[in-house]
Order: sequence, then structure tokens, then C-alpha cells
Amino acid sequence: MRSAMLLLRTAAAVVCLAALSAQLSAKDKPAPAAANKSSGDASVNRPASAAPVDASGWSGQSGSSGDPTMTADAIKLATANFKKCIENEWPEAQRRGVTRATFDAYTAKLTPDLQIMDLLDDQPEFAKPIWEYVDSIVTDERIAQGKAALDQYRETFDAVEKATGVDRSVIAAIWGVETNYGKARDTRPVIRSTATLACIGRRQGYFREEFVTALEILQQGDIAPERFNGNWVGAFGGTQFMPTTYKRFAVDFDNDGKRNIVDSVADMLGSTAKALKAFGWSTGQAWGYEIALPQNFNYFLASGPARTVGRWGGIGVTLVDGKPLPQDKSIAAVLLPAGAEGPAFLALGNYQVLLNYNPAEPYALAVAALSDRLRGGGPFVHTWPHDARMLTAAERFELQDLLLRRGLLFRAPSGRFDQATRYAVQKFQSSNGMTPDGFATATVLERLRM
Repeated sequence: MRSAMLLLRTAAAVVCLAALSAQLSAKDKPAPAAANKSSGDASVNRPASAAPVDASGWSGQSGSSGDPTMTADAIKLATANFKKCIENEWPEAQRRGVTRATFDAYTAKLTPDLQIMDLLDDQPEFAKPIWEYVDSIVTDERIAQGKAALDQYRETFDAVEKATGVDRSVIAAIWGVETNYGKARDTRPVIRSTATLACIGRRQGYFREEFVTALEILQQGDIAPERFNGNWVGAFGGTQFMPTTYKRFAVDFDNDGKRNIVDSVADMLGSTAKALKAFGWSTGQAWGYEIALPQNFNYFLASGPARTVGRWGGIGVTLVDGKPLPQDKSIAAVLLPAGAEGPAFLALGNYQVLLNYNPAEPYALAVAALSDRLRGGGPFVHTWPHDARMLTAAERFELQDLLLRRGLLFRAPSGRFDQATRYAVQKFQSSNGMTPDGFATATVLERLRM
């Protein structure tokens, strides 16, 4: 039941507001660990006076989040304290088996990459519509590349699928979405990125764990230091594992004695499948279906208790081509990523697994759509509402403030649309003669302003 409610709460989300490159994934999050007694927070170990800061690549501007650690002055202070912050992590690294020689080799000349501060709080003025992201990923070229990869590594996919029960098309789709089958090569050293974020900015507590784990990986020697590169948050390999994700799920699938998800396709595919299996992948189950809703559909059901596929069929929900839904007892939720005017989906448990891998609705839907195409399926039938205007960052705050003033929302505006905001929008729409699909667009905001 807990997984069913997780599916409901996440699958019902209808608006994605941040570019994926600025989001952190569930796969990125380390398992709960004992508190680190040493602190690298600038607020704890600030120098008496800030030394000159090398701001190469950084705008020098405060972040847009409003977090006190993201002001320009706080970033400069933390940067001046960077060496001390890194040294504070030595006791924990030593406890985990990192030698002093290894620690010094990778930290003695380490400097922060301050361009990451601009990326950490990068918040686009306009929300990117989900269809723009999905359409940019699920292209004819990427479909062809994915099919070629499935053919080229057929024996490996066979072995991985047999060992884990995870659908090869989904694994291949994740590879395609994350790095375009290895063509998108990241060049930032993982150790530098995680060290920067461990000591500067608003995610220090989280990234201290990633930084120390990155040192563990270098100590173990499975990945060559010069190949240990990733994106700006430190995710690396063809399917973009964070260091803690690597520690939990990386496998030596090619049996060469190393868990190398950077240079071994077998290790990368096997490790990805292991992660999906651990997140709850159900063998033989689809991620979901594109569906058609009955004319009298109660859109509040998309926010209500989850129900079986069969029960959805019982109230008139069909496959998009009008055929009956499978008589399936799996728990499912209706997903309306673009409201009533866009495609509708019935999301099953394996869709939640994709969200566990990366909790961004556009990401999960892009993986799902690409996996369907790699399997030989067609594109989504229903068109996206391309004429819908999404809200700016300021308008998202305004919409939440207006919902709060009307007694429909019971939390301070954050600019991020969650299930509570969606439900508040639904209640407003319902009481004002609009289709209560919870999809917050400029049209909804205009009505709220009246």
C-alpha cells in the first residue's frame, strides 16, 4: 500500500518546473548514514577574514533560491575556507579505508569549481513544458541509436535481463536519456565537483557524503582517475550514477575484477539493472499505458486513492485506441502531465521505479516513451497542448499566494508545484467552471486575479 500511495502522489503531478540538469535524483541520494562529526559548512568554520577568491567561471551573483548559503558573500567566505573544509573530511575518509597518500594525492591541489554555484541555483524564468523535454529526447535519431545499441550489445542485454528481470528496453532508454548512448561525455572531475558542493552552497551536508564516497572509489582503483569525470553534480558513467549510487549498486558484470561503469558497457548495464531491481522493478509489467478518459471523468480521482487497472476500466477508462484495459490487479494511477488537453496515462508500479531512479516527471516519461519506441511501439497518440502558456517563476509564486489568500492552499508559496498546489488548483477550477485537471497555466492565473 505504501508503494501504491507513492505511485499516486508522484504520478498525479502535472507540472514540472525546473530544467533536469538542475535537479538531483532519488538515485543520487545516499542511504541514511551516521552524522559526520566533522563539518565543512562555511557557517561553522569561517575564516576571520576572507582571502581573495578565484571566481573563474562564476558570475559572482547570489543564487536565486534565497538560501543564505547562496549569497555572493557566503560563497566567497566558504571558498576562502575551502582547504580547511576539505581537510575536515579526512577523519571520515580514513575511517572508510582511504589512505593519507590517496587523500593528499587528490585534495592537495584541489580548488573549487565556482561555476557550479550558478548551476546549482539556475532557475529558468519560464517553466519548460514537459512536451518540449520529451520531444527533444524521443527523436528518430535517438530511437535509431537505441535500437543499434540493443543490437550491438545483444548478448550483454540478454545476460542482464536474465539475471535481473529488468526490461532491456528500459535500461537502454535510460542510457539514451542520460548520455545519448555515451555520446554526451562529461568532463568535470567528479572529485572536484563533489568537493565544491560539499564545502560551498546549500547542499553541503548531502555532498559531503558524495565527496568522501568519491575518494573511496579512487582508493579502490576500479575507475582510472583520469576517467573519473561526470556532470556538475558528480554523476558519472553512461547512466549517470552518483558516487553513493555506485557504492550501492555497481557490479562487475564482465568479471574482469573491476566495477567500471565508465568504460565497461556490461558493468554499466548490469549496475543500472541492479538499481532498478532494488527500486522495485516488477518483471513482465509495463510502465503504464496511454489511455482515453470517459467524457464524464471525475478528475479528482487522479488525486484520490489508487486503484487497480481493472477498476479504472470499470469506470470507462480505456486504452488510447478505445480497446479495454487489461484485467490487471496491479495498482495504477491516472497521470495528466499536461492537463485534460494533453495525453493521459495510466501509470503502474514500474513507472514509480523510474521516478525512484530520477524523481522528475519529464525524465520518467521520456524514459517510458523511449523504451516503448525501442520496443517497436509508436509515438503518443494524443497531441500536447502546445498553445498553453506556462507560468514564469514570479507567476508561480503569485499563483500560490493567491491560492493561499483564498484559503485553498495552506503553506507559504515556494514557487514549486507539488501535490498540495495541484489539488488547490483543482478546487479553484472546479468552483469556477473550469475543468479541474490541476494544470496551472497562465489561464488559471488570470482567473485567480479576477
